[in-house]
This record gives sequence, structure tokens and C-alpha cells, in this order.
Amino acid sequence: MSAILPGATIGILGGGQLGRMTAMAARSLGYRVQVLDPDRSCPASFVVDSCFTASFDDVHAAANLARGSDVVTLEIEQISIASLEEAARHAPVRPDASVLRIVQDRIRQKQWLQTSGFPIGEWHPAASAQELGKAVEGFKRDCFIKAACGGYDGRSQIRVQPQTANASAEEMWKLLGSRPCVVERALPLEREISVLVARRPHGEAVAYPPALNHHEAQILDWSAIPASLPAEIHNQATDLALQIAQQLQIIGLLVIEMFVLKNQKLLVNELAPRPHNSYHASERACVTSQFEQAVRAICDLPLGDPSVIKPAAISNLLGDVWLGPHPPAFDRALAIPGVRLHLYEKSVPRPGRKMGHLSAIGDTAEQAVQRVLQARKAL
Repeated sequence: MSAILPGATIGILGGGQLGRMTAMAARSLGYRVQVLDPDRSCPASFVVDSCFTASFDDVHAAANLARGSDVVTLEIEQISIASLEEAARHAPVRPDASVLRIVQDRIRQKQWLQTSGFPIGEWHPAASAQELGKAVEGFKRDCFIKAACGGYDGRSQIRVQPQTANASAEEMWKLLGSRPCVVERALPLEREISVLVARRPHGEAVAYPPALNHHEAQILDWSAIPASLPAEIHNQATDLALQIAQQLQIIGLLVIEMFVLKNQKLLVNELAPRPHNSYHASERACVTSQFEQAVRAICDLPLGDPSVIKPAAISNLLGDVWLGPHPPAFDRALAIPGVRLHLYEKSVPRPGRKMGHLSAIGDTAEQAVQRVLQARKAL
């Protein structure tokens, strides 16, 4: 197995903002790029050589993408296993179908983490309204319910709280599409972090410093690198992430979302085998951005240095910003020292839809967060 050198073609399954930013990094390295996405005007379509317009379960389109590619990767988990397997007949697919088979189903993912000995919170699978109701009551109506497949950025999730007028089990089951789900006990969180690992085909791996994440309505609101953590938690999170990546035998990127509890216990929340919103700040903070690192890893190039040069933060720009009484005042945001604007060229703003993000550097991660939030407020 040899390196796939610049000048080759990378195929990306998914053309959203993650595919767009990966493609931009790949082009800087001299690669040609093509993507497959159901939306012919997806964010990546404006920066790639060609775009296959097809659904993620279209095996023929996946094969066509792979035929013209030297390596295939992905930027979203919702790719059908059949499409990944068909693509793999024509080009290396990194990460491969075995990883997606575990990760794209929350029940299977949690079972894999549990049987592999990795720490996770208490949870129960539910395959009916009755099982859902039993699990919710078992957690004293203080829990999260998430569809087993699909759903992100708070979609297909329900927060159940005690002393609150919650829907009945039957109603919640229907709200989630009457499909299998996981019920997770609500935990006493001190903070949420994530750790990005990149791994090459021969096993070389590097871990990025943990990112600190803040969510609003289950959507990432802002994130900062590096997270300010006690050395013990930092080392434990890094070791845990590397172990999971090695156990999965992933090639490419893996982001492990984690919870730090008030008692300082560390638990794994979810896995994402792709670039991740919480590491957008790596473009400003780190020697090597997550997007360049993704290209290096899947092409079996030497992995880049993940070290932090300067603390940085990002804040997401949701469609709500465009739906206010006035258009966004980006000039005011860019007047804040250290701030940059990153827009994804999505044509239709919708509430909760990620349209772009702001990034900022600072002398500390806290200062970088303050700057991006100040810039977003200026809009």
C-alpha cells in the first residue's frame, strides 16, 4: 500500500459544509475532488471538479464516484452500507463500511462501546412505545430520548424532565417516527469536550488537544481549542480517544464526544468518523487543520502536527441570523480583532440550519470565545 499523492482524485460522499472545507484543503494540497450529494447546489459543489447528484443509498452513483477516484471518504454518517460496499469495489473507502455499521446506529454504537470496555452513561434501547415508557420511568423522567438512526443538531431528540408536562410515551414514540431509539439518563455535567484523532492505514495516529463545547437546544453554539482541563482529565481523554480509534481500526478522522461529570468522571457520549463542528477552530488554532489532516490520513501521507499555535474559538451562524428584521451586518462582526467569517453558500436559511461560522484567535481560549460571541452579537 503506497501513498496517494497530490494530483490524484479524492471522492467525498456528502457535499455539505464538511465536504466543502475538506475539498478546499485537498485543493490546496493539489488534489482533484468530486462529491456525491442529493442537492445539486450543495456547499461543496462550488469548490469541486464535479458533483454527482444522487441519494446516499444510490449504489450505482456511489460506484461511479469511486470509479473516477483514487480514494473515497465521507463527511456524513447517513451513507448506506450498500453504497459504501459498492464504492469499495472500485477504490479504497476510508473510513470503511465496518466503521459506519457500528457508528450510524446509536444502539449498535453504545453496545460496541460497552462491550469494548469504554465508559458510557446509563442507557436503555427501546423498540416500542412501551419499552420507551419503561425506560423513561426507570430514569425518573430525567433523560434524553434519541432516535437510533439519523438525527443530528438536536433533531430526532427529546429532552424529558421531571416536574415538567412531558408528552406521553406513545406521543414521544410517534414524534421520533415510531422507530428504535435510545433512552439516556440525564447526567450531572461539568462540561462537554471532544477529542479528534487522525489515523493512517498503517496505524500511525495523532490526537488533537481536547475542544471545549457549549450547546444550546442540543446544537453546538460555540467551541474552543484548547479546552482548559486538569492535566489528568486531558491525558485521560486523549488516551481514551486513541484507544477507541485503534479499536475501531479507523482510517481517517474520528471525533469522540465526551462528558466530564461534576465528580470528574469521564464518559463517552458519541462517535463521529469524519470532520467535526467542534474542530472548525483547528483552522485557526492548530499547525494542521482537521480538514488537511483528513486528506493526509486517507491518502496515507505523513500526519500533520496537531499542536496548538494560538487558542481559537468558533461560534455557529444558524439560519435564524438571516431571518431577522435586517440582513446580517458581517462588516460589524469583522471589525472585532482576530475574527474571520466562514460562510457555506447554502441558499436557503432555515431556523437551526448551520449557514456558516465565525472564528477568532485570542491570547487565551476564553478571550477567543469572548471575541466570537461579541462578533455574532454585532450581527
